[in-house]
Amino acid sequence: MKSPFRSRAEYLLLRGAVGCVNAIPHVVALAIARAAARVMFSVFRFKRARTLSRIESVFPGISRRDAKRIARESLANMLCNAVDMIRAPKLDRVWMDRHVADIAEYASRVRELEARGRGVVIMVPHMGNWDLAAWALARHGVHLFALAARQSNPHVDAWINRMRSTGMEVVIRGSAGVTRDIVSRLRGGRSFAILPDLRVPRRDVTVPFLGGEANISRAGASFALANGSPVVVAVLRRNGSNHSFHHLATIEPRPESEWPDAPVKSERRRLEAERIMREAMALINAEIMKTPGQWYWYNKRWLLQPL
Repeated sequence: MKSPFRSRAEYLLLRGAVGCVNAIPHVVALAIARAAARVMFSVFRFKRARTLSRIESVFPGISRRDAKRIARESLANMLCNAVDMIRAPKLDRVWMDRHVADIAEYASRVRELEARGRGVVIMVPHMGNWDLAAWALARHGVHLFALAARQSNPHVDAWINRMRSTGMEVVIRGSAGVTRDIVSRLRGGRSFAILPDLRVPRRDVTVPFLGGEANISRAGASFALANGSPVVVAVLRRNGSNHSFHHLATIEPRPESEWPDAPVKSERRRLEAERIMREAMALINAEIMKTPGQWYWYNKRWLLQPL
């Protein structure tokens, strides 16, 4: 456990950095983030060998030059996302309309799904600007909530929760009654934002992904089945300092009468949840192959790592 002094010092350093980012124009902050990414990649070689190895394993025969371009773009996107997350509480609907193409139309479609009264499960992978997607939808009246883990630093944890509260409700992972809370919110017609492209430590759903096999959680699909919620798969692509929503698909859970044959209901539900996750991950896989620089190749929970 961190000492109170260290926790406080980390928090003060964070708030100092946040203050600097908020004090300069947004476009300047993004330019600094991109410059920092170039230095981190070329000078400090931040996770460079591992990331290039991942890219080359997914794209056999790719040139080292193209692999470096993808890695640099991914790192720059990550740092630009951090800038946007810091500034997000101050980014109003007018800013979103100016910088996020088609946000009004896309949010309207999600609200129509919410109006069915069964909630919506929104699967947004670690691509483009996944954090800003939540704030953009919230500014247009989408009732979002998400699952989040507690940070080890209590001051940082409280600050992050204050930041998130301006865009969505947060359910703390591991807290008492977390499953009940998620189901209750979905039944209240809210939208559950979840990152599906995370490797889980225990075997769950094995899906073809990036030329290999990935072990992912069926949680999002299971919650959708419990409520009959549609599953929206989408990406918020970054285009410089602007963004654009890309709706990949809306996957509707099939009625129980159409679930795969199995001797018990729990097994039929499991197979239907796996179908939904495989369809969702196939869509995400295709999007990564099309725009690889938008995906977060630096994630330490590498999907293709064996259990």
